[in-house]
Amino acid sequence: MVKELIIDSTPERGVTIALLQDKQLVELNKEQANNNYAVGDIYLGRIKKIMPGLNAAFVDVGYSKDAFLHYLDLGPQVQSLIKLTKLVKNGSYKEKLLDSLKLEKDINKAGKISEVLTRNMLLPVQIAKEPISTKGPRLSSDLSIAGRYVVLVPFSSAVSISKRIKGNAERNRLKKIVESIKPSNFGVIIRTVSEGKGVAELQKDLLDLIAKWEVLTSRLRSAEPSQKVLGEMDRTSTILRDILTDEFSHIYVNEQAIYEETRSYVQEISPDLEKIVKLYKHKEHIFEHFGVERQIKAAFGKTVNLHGGAYLVIEHTEALHVIDVNSGNRTANKENQEENALQVNMEAAKEIARQLRLRDMGGIVVIDFIDMHKPTNRKELYAYLKQCMATDRARHTILPPSKFGLVQITRQRVRPEMTIVTNEKCPACDGTGEIRSSIVLMDDIENNLGFILQEQNEKDITLCVHPYIYAYIKSGFISRRVKWYFKFGRWIKVKPVSSYYLTEFHFFNGKEVEIKL
Repeated sequence: MVKELIIDSTPERGVTIALLQDKQLVELNKEQANNNYAVGDIYLGRIKKIMPGLNAAFVDVGYSKDAFLHYLDLGPQVQSLIKLTKLVKNGSYKEKLLDSLKLEKDINKAGKISEVLTRNMLLPVQIAKEPISTKGPRLSSDLSIAGRYVVLVPFSSAVSISKRIKGNAERNRLKKIVESIKPSNFGVIIRTVSEGKGVAELQKDLLDLIAKWEVLTSRLRSAEPSQKVLGEMDRTSTILRDILTDEFSHIYVNEQAIYEETRSYVQEISPDLEKIVKLYKHKEHIFEHFGVERQIKAAFGKTVNLHGGAYLVIEHTEALHVIDVNSGNRTANKENQEENALQVNMEAAKEIARQLRLRDMGGIVVIDFIDMHKPTNRKELYAYLKQCMATDRARHTILPPSKFGLVQITRQRVRPEMTIVTNEKCPACDGTGEIRSSIVLMDDIENNLGFILQEQNEKDITLCVHPYIYAYIKSGFISRRVKWYFKFGRWIKVKPVSSYYLTEFHFFNGKEVEIKL
């Protein structure tokens, strides 16, 4: 399997990251500008309300709505965290690590939140879910700091290993290495990518995480309530940290600063792969060049077509997502109806697993597959769906098909679902229901050209239009562009953009910045 990462950075849309597997789009991530509540960020929260009925608390972390902290998300060693916070804030704890801190007893799993927290108490909390819809962030005080190979867990001594590392010899080797290098009163989770790594790589990663903990404790001394004390890396670096393997063949970036950051980070975590990071310099938009834009338009929306003529209908409600599988124009003989249903369902299962990752759909998902009467076929579909979902990094649970043919999935939701509008405005009326005479389009373009060249005195101009208009402007021995040259004394660059509406046009200067009119 060949993987590629395409990173598009524009002032208007921010940073969009597309993950391709064998040229097929499987994940799309958007890094929002000024996103102060990303998963993994740690804040000094202030307890605003204790809700005994919910066994939870609302916490002020500076968001417009108070964040939610449930008792089960406190973590067993929350008393030690409260103790450390008090000692650091009053200046009586000077150390950066936890060597001399006497840990408190674990809290009762079936306890009450009012027994642990009080109103106006200060407590470091970590964003577990970003704000979604009308809800504020969801929090956890069971802090952890993730690295490439290991995760550092304060107030613990346990060393746990990813279940995906199967060999007992390798598990024992990794556990012995980490136990010999980890600091006291810190637990460590060994990640899947640690398999086969040596002491030096694991120790370097662990030391980086310890340095982050030291930064957290030093900032905690002077931090004000609701202030961020430790931020997660940007989305690009986080994705690279979690998924970068030898299967990656290329990482393309279209912006110089992000290219330098990405190359530097890849060099730090995996020097052998630094050469795959490349700066994209072509004039064509990076997503169009690699076929990502077309796949986005085809994959998002209410209806998703499958190769065999079948299609999916995806609906969203406040509580859950519903996916209906339809055979479409795919036909079969009566004798082959069961086999045909199995084939359509298997094809749909593969696409559904991709859609869940692509849209980052979380919560409850109900899938209405085509009815199959043979238990063996239902069992085969269930096993195949689990296999397709195995590469999904989000935690999920899949229930076997019910007697109605419904499959229920719960999938971890930590960020708002990715939604992209695939319907375009009517090119004739621009969504108003009324149209302008198309004969004046060239006059509009020419008038704007005159204003930009003569009034704003721009030197180097590129006109971007729909391919049909592009062909019209360049057609003929004495084309429109030639006429503009004689009229304005400047040669105007014209560029076709397939994603534009028919009558849409924009002007860009020599620095590829749009000229607003």
